[in-house]
Amino acid sequence: MIRTKLDHVLTGTPKPFGDDGEMSAIAKLATDQALMLGFEGLEGNQVADPVHHGGRDKAVHLYPAEHYSFWRKKYPDLDLLDSPGAFGENFSCEGMTESVLCLGDIFRVGEALIECSHARQPCWKLNHRFGKPDVLKTVVKTGKSGSYFRVLEEGRVRAGDSVVQVERPFPDWPLDRLFGLIVGGQHKGQGARLKALSGNPVLAESWRIRAVKLAGV
Repeated sequence: MIRTKLDHVLTGTPKPFGDDGEMSAIAKLATDQALMLGFEGLEGNQVADPVHHGGRDKAVHLYPAEHYSFWRKKYPDLDLLDSPGAFGENFSCEGMTESVLCLGDIFRVGEALIECSHARQPCWKLNHRFGKPDVLKTVVKTGKSGSYFRVLEEGRVRAGDSVVQVERPFPDWPLDRLFGLIVGGQHKGQGARLKALSGNPVLAESWRIRAVKLAGV
């Protein structure tokens, strides 16, 4: 059973980001206030691109705090990595890496109840935010993706709250394995597993659709 502490709660609002004036809310700031965690996400948190970000399957983005040492070693010149929020995460804590978390894991966090829906699929915005050309590629290669959660019960959360696992329905699906199949190029010859995933209602809809497509490759 996973039991840890929520070290940081972070929110952000859309700001100019891309070279073409594209907006993004990837820059997050930590708060000590108790915030309502609703079905669509944290109070005060917004997304700029609701097609690819936000929604019930992506209500909360968690990034493992222990990954930061890897990134600081790789990019020692980046002050961005001196504090949480570099990856646009809402929750920062230790003990919830992709090899430890499983699809469908349910946690009590403060007053809220959350369920792991999938790993994060990285996009070009990480390269732009870090000012490095290989961040996305490195995430795919290492599987240091972070995770997404949907909210089963709304409630207030704040930094310092305990994070306690209450259920693990799919112990055979750690997130690193799931990420490898859906994003990491490990899908060849895995048609049966991909078809099983495509019918799993706990998996985020976008990844179920991708599992169907990959099963036919």
